[in-house]
Amino acid sequence: MKSQALQKMVRKIFSDDETKARFMANPENVLTGYSLTGAEKKAMLITHARLGLICSASAQLETAVQSISIWI
Repeated sequence: MKSQALQKMVRKIFSDDETKARFMANPENVLTGYSLTGAEKKAMLITHARLGLICSASAQLETAVQSISIWI
């Protein structure tokens, strides 16, 4: 991640349960609280729409990685 604002937001989502819950309920609302570029906001929303909020033990992440593993 290149943007410090994006890094800060991701850290906050994964370290603060209240922020995580707010993001799960309304990701766009949380995104507006950070100085993200339009491309960063769009990428976050697309990723969240496709995979949800993922972590290393996420079934969504495992499914996504398996589906693209043939290309790697």
